[in-house]
Amino acid sequence: MTVETLRNRFVDVKQCEPENHDQLLDFARRKYLKGELSLSEYKKVMYALEQDGATSLTFP
Repeated sequence: MTVETLRNRFVDVKQCEPENHDQLLDFARRKYLKGELSLSEYKKVMYALEQDGATSLTFP
């Protein structure tokens, strides 16, 4: 999956454009946790989004 495909899915579901890459990363994370993205797809888009400035959540 590409970031563009993920963005298109986001728009289909949310009926609006994502405000930033963080929002797309959160969307990808939810899709992965629901089993709608494979681990390899999730890692691929996560890496691409983080390269573009997205920040992932950190847990203590």
